[in-house]
Amino acid sequence: MSVLDPSINFAPSWRPATFDVLDVPISAIDPEQAVRSIEQWVEARARTYVCITGVHGVIECGRDAALRKIHEEAGLVTPDGMPLVWMAHARGLSAVRRVYGPDLMRRLSARAPRTGHRHFYYGGAEGVADELRLRLQAENPGLDVVGVVSPPFRPMTDAEDADLVETINRAKPDILWVGLSTPKQERWMNSHRGRLDVPVMIGVGAAFDFLSGRKRQAPYWMQRCGLEWFFRLISEPRRLYRRYFTMIPLFLFRVLRGNNKPRRLIK
Repeated sequence: MSVLDPSINFAPSWRPATFDVLDVPISAIDPEQAVRSIEQWVEARARTYVCITGVHGVIECGRDAALRKIHEEAGLVTPDGMPLVWMAHARGLSAVRRVYGPDLMRRLSARAPRTGHRHFYYGGAEGVADELRLRLQAENPGLDVVGVVSPPFRPMTDAEDADLVETINRAKPDILWVGLSTPKQERWMNSHRGRLDVPVMIGVGAAFDFLSGRKRQAPYWMQRCGLEWFFRLISEPRRLYRRYFTMIPLFLFRVLRGNNKPRRLIK
């Protein structure tokens, strides 16, 4: 299939309930529920994708209605970031837990030798996807990684994109991990879902760098306290200072201003 087929129903038959954060639907889940949902969709041969979304993703959606629509069409929009978890708890959704991209990748990789699900890695700088494959297969003997592709740091030509689609479809993965950063990866998954014969695509951003060992992760206590952004900022100040010094104040301003009126839980 070379073009998006409008006859395909991409919505999975079952999706967890959601709660709104600044008009973005966030799945009211914990890591175990995320894993179960993804594995159910693989077995059902669904055609869907997962957005791992924190404050950055929510703010980007507020700037771009098309990106918000992409999140609305996702099978899961996981609460990747403690502020979203805290907002869920404040609304009485005490069972919601953070579903962090690297942790979700670890969980599904550890289960893959038992489930038999085949994985494909698309993203990262040159060599990162290969390093990721070697490390995760060493940690999880029997993990079947059927392909890796690191895209160029430029827009792909139509011919290159067609070759990529053919490569992925020929490999027949059950889960396609996409590490292109937000919001590029969300747009890519949405635009390719009609051309890829893959049950589930998961956009995990920096997880490729973290799990391959290219970059250090924040200590667990900083993740739990909502301070991972600060660790990443001091690790990569040039790249991230503009994002965090504009994004966090804007998010707080909009929430406190009342742009986040509670809505009923959506099924």
